Parts: sequence; C-alpha cells; structure tokens
Amino acid sequence: MSNNIIHAYAAMQAGAALEPYQFDAGELQPHQVEVKVEYCGLCHSDISVINNDWKSSVYPVVAGHEIIGTITQVGSEAKGLKVGQRVGIGWTAESCQYCDPCISGQQVLCTGGQTATIVGHAGGFADKVRAGWQWVIPLPEDLDPESAGPLLCGGITVFDPILKHQIQAIHHVGVIGIGGLGHMAIKLLKAWGCEITAFTSNLDKTEELKAMGADHVVNSRDLQAIKSQRGKFDLLLSTVNVTLDWSAYLSTLAPNGTVHMLGLVLEPMQISAGSLIGGAKSVTGSPTGSPAALRQLLKFAARKNIAPQIEVFPMSQLNQAIEHLHSGKARYRIVLKADF
Repeated sequence: MSNNIIHAYAAMQAGAALEPYQFDAGELQPHQVEVKVEYCGLCHSDISVINNDWKSSVYPVVAGHEIIGTITQVGSEAKGLKVGQRVGIGWTAESCQYCDPCISGQQVLCTGGQTATIVGHAGGFADKVRAGWQWVIPLPEDLDPESAGPLLCGGITVFDPILKHQIQAIHHVGVIGIGGLGHMAIKLLKAWGCEITAFTSNLDKTEELKAMGADHVVNSRDLQAIKSQRGKFDLLLSTVNVTLDWSAYLSTLAPNGTVHMLGLVLEPMQISAGSLIGGAKSVTGSPTGSPAALRQLLKFAARKNIAPQIEVFPMSQLNQAIEHLHSGKARYRIVLKADF
C-alpha cells in the first residue's frame, strides 16, 4: 500500500456523524512536512466546520487542528525539522510567505493565500497530517504531549493578545467566559504575574477558578456586580459567543484599556462612541497567532509547567467525544488519542 494513504474520520456532509475514511494524499510537496498523529484536541471550531456553520466547509471534512505528533516525512524545502521530531500543528496549515503580513512575521494575517488545517485541507482526526513547514511547531522536550494540543488553538488565541497589548505583571486583566479558552487564559496570566478577575455565569466554579489562578470571580450576568468593577481593567479578554451588556463591560476598563474579542459573537456590539472616547478605550480582536508566537507560547508553557485541563478519549470514540462536548460537561478541553 502507498505511504501516501491517510486513514481518517470524516463528516461526509453537514452535521453528519464522523465515519472511517481514507484517501491518497499524493506525493509530499517540497515545502511540506508530514506528521504521524499521536494526539489531537477537539475544539468547538471543529464542530462549526463539520456543521458548515461558517458556510466555508469543503466535504468530506476531516477536522482536528490541535495536533501533536512526530514527523514522518520532510519536504526538500523544509528547514530546521527532522524525521522523528515531536511537533504540533494548529489552526493554520499553510500561508503564502510572500505577502506583506507574511514577510513582516504576521503569517496568521496572510492575504496571499492562507489554508486552514480543516477547511479544504485534511486535519488531525487521522493517522497522518501534512502542513507547510513554518506552521509545524517544535514541541519542547519537557512539555507533556498528551495535553499540549489545545495550546495550539485555544492557548495561542488567548496568548497572542497578551503579547500584542504588551501586558505585564503590573496589569489587571479580566477574562469573560471560563471554558476551554478562558481557563487557559487564567493559567497563562497567572504565570505572567497579572492580577486576574474571572467573569463567569456559573459561580459554582468559584473555588475551582481561584485554584487555577483567578484572584477574583464575578458573575458575568449580574449588572451591579459588573458595575462594581468600574475603572479596574487594563485588558478584558472576551471568550464568549453570546451578547452581553458591552457598555457595562467598557465601564470596567481603566484609561487606555481594551476589550479584546476572541469569541465569535454573532450579533453586532452595541457601543456608543462616547464610551470609547472618554478614557481612550478600544475594542479589538484577533484570530490565533503566527509561528513565532506559537513557538513562544510552547516554550513559556514548558518553562512554567502550564497545561490545559483535559479529558482524553480514544480517537475511535470521536462521535461520543463530540456528544460530550455538546453536553457542556467537558472540563475543560477534550483530547483524542490516535488508535488506528
């Protein structure tokens, strides 16, 4: 049998259960690296692509974009990587490497032809996966491979704005929504040395969140509790995908503070210009992160012993894992162990 045959689990149409699927990936391209999958995280974005929620899915969909594995093939143009090396692949599999953002080191903002790992490209719910070599991120030796996968999507999503907004240990950061992204934000910010306030709709999590590193916990839907935080935050990271009272949250910002959107809220944000002008406040957003930021994140996580809180399923039980995620019971990320 050809070494280019990949065994996977795929959705053949929108919303379908995943089923075994195999395909011939063809010869490895010169700029690519092939990775044997050991672990792959299950993310809400995988579900969105499987269901075609964003109207961009290409079927059959082989999802999975929080991939940890070892290199099996290295293209002739790939640099700094070798067969047998343990690496990770996140949301992005390819970028053009010639547009202005790519040349400036902002490959995640590529305008010349970016390929997501799971859109028109086969992802990590498979025994092997391929990606452009710059997006294949070396894994530090002292980083646990079982739990590292979610860092490559959820982790970098919350880590990149910490870098972009030049957050330091003197700053007070709020995290809105404590799920898969939010719990990683707390752990990273704690290691960063910040004061942290967690905003959650479930105060039953209070002690758990404080054990993770939160200094304060506030009910995210209690308007009076939110207003009591007025003027405190240098940065608010919003990981939720539901509409909240954004004006109330803007009032919690310190001068020059920022609300940074990471969750895809579908409704327009109702914000007055005056609430931004007074205090020089801003609302920003970002996707994931570029290869340099991904490398920084993995090194930082290894140095500070930061790991997402995970539950592990065999990859052969993918459909059961998806149901568990849908149920809202996952604490806090699901990782699939390849068992082909």
